[in-house]
Amino acid sequence: MWCFSLIVFFVTCSQFLAQEEDRKEIFLGGIFTESSDLDDSVLTDEEAFNFAIDIANREYTDVKFTAVIEESDARSNGPFDSRLKSCSLVNQQALVIFGPKNEEEIDIVQSICDYKDLAHVITRWVYNSADYRSVINFYPHSAYLTSAYFSVLMLWEWKSFTVFYEDDESILRLADLLNLAKNEGIIVTVKQLYEGLNETPVYRTTLKEAVRSGEKNFIIDCKIENLEEVLIQAQQVGLMTSDYNFFITNLDLQTIDLEPFQYSEANITGLRILDPLNEMFHVKAGAILRQKPNFNLMKMRTETALLIDAVSVITQVINRKLSIKDMEMVDITCNSPKSSRHGYTIANHVKTSKYDEMTGRIEFDGNGFRSNFNLDIIELTQEGISKIGTWNMSKGLVMLSHKVEDVVEDPFSLRNKTFKVITCLTDPYCMLKETSIQLFGNDRFEGFAIDLIHELSLMEGFNYTFILREDKQNGDKNQSTGEWSGMIGDVIDGVADLAIADLTITAGREEAVDFTSPFMNLGISILAQKPGTAPPSFFSFADPFALDTWIMIALAYAVVSVSFFILSRICPDEWTNPYPCVEEPEFLINQFSLSNSFWYAVGSLMQQGTELAPIGVPTRMVAGMWWFLILIMVSSYTASLAAFLANENTITLFTDVDTLVENYQEKGIRMGAKAKGATEGFFRGKDREVYKTIAKYMEEHREDMVGDNKDGVKLAKTENYAFFMESISIEYETQRHCELQQYGGLLDDKGYGIAMRKNSTYRKTLSTAILKMQSSGQLDKLKRTWWEEKRGGGQCVGGGDDETPALDVRNVEGVFYVTIGGTICAIFLVLLEFFASLLKLKKKYKIPIREALNNEKKAFIDFSSNVKPAPKAKSKSGSKSSGESGKTNNNTGAPTYGFIPTITKDTLDE
Repeated sequence: MWCFSLIVFFVTCSQFLAQEEDRKEIFLGGIFTESSDLDDSVLTDEEAFNFAIDIANREYTDVKFTAVIEESDARSNGPFDSRLKSCSLVNQQALVIFGPKNEEEIDIVQSICDYKDLAHVITRWVYNSADYRSVINFYPHSAYLTSAYFSVLMLWEWKSFTVFYEDDESILRLADLLNLAKNEGIIVTVKQLYEGLNETPVYRTTLKEAVRSGEKNFIIDCKIENLEEVLIQAQQVGLMTSDYNFFITNLDLQTIDLEPFQYSEANITGLRILDPLNEMFHVKAGAILRQKPNFNLMKMRTETALLIDAVSVITQVINRKLSIKDMEMVDITCNSPKSSRHGYTIANHVKTSKYDEMTGRIEFDGNGFRSNFNLDIIELTQEGISKIGTWNMSKGLVMLSHKVEDVVEDPFSLRNKTFKVITCLTDPYCMLKETSIQLFGNDRFEGFAIDLIHELSLMEGFNYTFILREDKQNGDKNQSTGEWSGMIGDVIDGVADLAIADLTITAGREEAVDFTSPFMNLGISILAQKPGTAPPSFFSFADPFALDTWIMIALAYAVVSVSFFILSRICPDEWTNPYPCVEEPEFLINQFSLSNSFWYAVGSLMQQGTELAPIGVPTRMVAGMWWFLILIMVSSYTASLAAFLANENTITLFTDVDTLVENYQEKGIRMGAKAKGATEGFFRGKDREVYKTIAKYMEEHREDMVGDNKDGVKLAKTENYAFFMESISIEYETQRHCELQQYGGLLDDKGYGIAMRKNSTYRKTLSTAILKMQSSGQLDKLKRTWWEEKRGGGQCVGGGDDETPALDVRNVEGVFYVTIGGTICAIFLVLLEFFASLLKLKKKYKIPIREALNNEKKAFIDFSSNVKPAPKAKSKSGSKSSGESGKTNNNTGAPTYGFIPTITKDTLDE
C-alpha cells in the first residue's frame, strides 16, 4: 500500500510538471513608484500587480503570466530614467507595460511601446493622451469626469464658488469645469493651496482669505495624501460649519479618516468609482486578504483598484482573444529593429470589449477613452460616508434620496439624436469636394463648418444631415412683416434644426434665434488692393542723406579745401625745392594752389586719392580729420544706399475707414458689402458721422453691393473698390490673393455661432462642446487647416520677402544721368578752355588763330604720339629765330616752334 501511494504521488507530480512546461510564458512589465509613508494596511501598486497576476495564473491553465518590475525612484531623472526602465522591460520580453504614475514619464513610455508594438496600460488621470495606438487608459476620461462634476454643481444651483487647487495638474483637471461655469454665468474664484516652508503643509493663510471673502461654496482638488490636512486646517479656521459646502473632486475621498468632520455639519460631497457593494470588489478583495490579512479594504485607492482591473482585463484578452499556441514571441530589444506583433492587437481587443471588474463596467469609446462608467455621489453624514446618488453617461445624475424631478440632465445628452443642419457654399466654411466621383449626402461637402459639426457629433454622439441654402442668404429681417429670410428664417420655420456658416451673432438675430458660444471671434474691416508704387525720384541715390546733411558735406568740403590752401601757404614745410639736384634754388614752389586744394579734397571725398600729398604737420592734421569724416560719411551712405534704392514709395489712397470716407469721392473709390448681411446692417443707425456716410452710400449705390463675398473680392482685385467684410474672411482671402490686403483695424467685435430655434434644449450642450474644443486647441487646428493649408492657403505667407529685390534701372537712372551730365559739362569746359588757349597763343606769340588751330589739330589727330610742338613767336621778318632754326626735339624728333627759354620763377608763375 505504501508503495502504491508513492507511485501515485510521483505520477501526479510528473503530470503537474509536464503541464507547467506546456504553459506559454507571457511577461507583463510594470514601472512603479511607491511612497515610503504608506502603512502596512495599504496595498502598494507592486503588491497589487503581483496579486492580480497570481489570480490570473490560478484561473488560466494555457498560459503563465510572469511579472517583471522596474522600481522608479521619486527622485529619478524623469523621462530619461523612465526610458532606461522601459528599455529594460523591453529587453526582458515584456508584452505589456503598466505605468508609470508620473505624468512627465508617460509620454516616453508610450512612444517606446508604440514603436515596439507593445500594449501600454495607464491607470491615472491624464488630460489629453497623445495619439498612440497602443495606449489603454483605465482611468475615467477627463471630459466625462468634468460632465459629472458639472451635473452636481447644476443640481445645487451654485451661483458662485471658490476653487482650491494644489498644482498645475489640479488647475488643468478643473479647466473644462471652469469654462462650463463661466458659460453659465457662475462667478468663480481660483486660489492655490500654498504649503509654506515648514515640513507640515500650512494652508491656513489661503483658507482664512476664503473666510474673509464671504464665499460659502468650495471645490477642493488636491492629492489624497494632502486632503485630510486641508480639511483639518479648514476646520481650524472656522470653515467646517453648516454654512459651508465642500465638493471634493478626488475619487478617493472615502479612503481617508473623515471622523473628525462627521459632526461638523459641513456639507462635504465627493465622487467614487469603487463601489464597496460591487460583487467583483469582494471577490478580488477576498483573494488579496488571503495573502495580506492586515489589508484594509476601505483604504483601497482608485488607482490601485484600476491596476488590478487592468491586469485582469489584459490577461483575459491574451488568454481568450489571442491564439496562445500560435503566438510567436519575438526576441526584441530597444536597439533592434524588431518589434512585437501583438501590442496593437491587445489594445484593439481591450477597446472593443466590455468587462465587469472591481471598478464596475469597463468600456471604451471610439477614441480609446474609458466611458459609460458609473460614479457614486457620496456625502459625509453623522453616520459616515453615505451614497446619495449615481451618475453615468446615459442617465446623467440621479439622486437616490430625492424625487424624480431631482434627476439632472447630462450636458452631453445629444446621443442618438439627428439634426438637420443648413449651410451655404461659402469658402472656406462649406465647399463642394473636388472629385471626379459622384458623391451624395453629407459626403458632397467639406470645409471648416463641415469639420466643426463632425467633431461636435463625435463628442456628443448625435447624427446630422446637411441642407444647402442656394441663395447664400444668412438672414435679414423684413421691417414691414417682421419675418426673417435666409438661414435664420429656415431655423425659425423648422426647415432646419441648426444653421452654420459665416453667421454673425447680432442683437437682432439673437432676438429671433439662439446661438451657441462663438466658435470664431472677428470684426468688420476693409479689403482692398495693396497700395500701388510711385516711380522713384530722379535723385534717389541721394536719399540716404537728408538735404541738410548734403549741405553740411558741401560746406565741409569748401572749408577743408580753403584750409588746405591757407595752411599750406603759411606752413614752411609745404614750400619745396622744384629741382632736388640744385642745393640752393633760386625759388621754392607750393603744390597746394587753390585749384589743387579743391582737387585734393575731391579725391579724398571720392576715395580715389591724388598725386598730391601733404608734407607739413598742420596740413596732414587737416587731411587726417577730413579722411575720418569721409570714412564715416561714406560708410553710412553705403550702408543705407541699397535699402533706399530698392525702396518703393507706395501710393496709399486710404489707411482706415476715416481716410476712406475723406478721400473716396476725390479718388473715385467705390465702397460695398454683402447685400442684406450683418455687415451692411452694422452701419445702419450708427451715430458716428463716418458710419452714416457709409450707410448712405450703400443705400444710394446698390450696384456696389454684392450678393456673395466672392463677388466683392473680385471687385476689390480688379477695380478701385473697398469691400467691407469680416476680418476672418479677409484673412482667408489675403492668404490666396497676394494683391489684396486688410486696411485699418476692426470696426466692431463679434463672433460666428451656430444658430438654433429659440429656447432649444441643446444650446448649452453645444456651447460647452465648443468651449472644450477651444481649450484643447481643436478649433485653432481646424482654422489653420482651412485657412493656411488647403485650397491654396499659404500662398502669400513669406512671399519672397526675405529675398533682396533686384534693382530696376529706374531706381538708379539718376546716377547714369549725373555721369552723362558731368561728361557733357567736361566737353563744354574743354572746348571753352581750348578756345581760351588759342586766344592766349594769339596774344602771346602774335600768330593768327587759324594757324594756331591748325597746329593744334595736327597734334590732336596724331594718335600715335603723346607729344606736340611747343608754341613759338614769329620774328618780324617772318624768318625763324636765330640759332634754333631747323632744330628738332632731341627726345622725340618732333619739330619745335622756337628756342626753349630758361625756366625761372616768373616763367613758372606765368
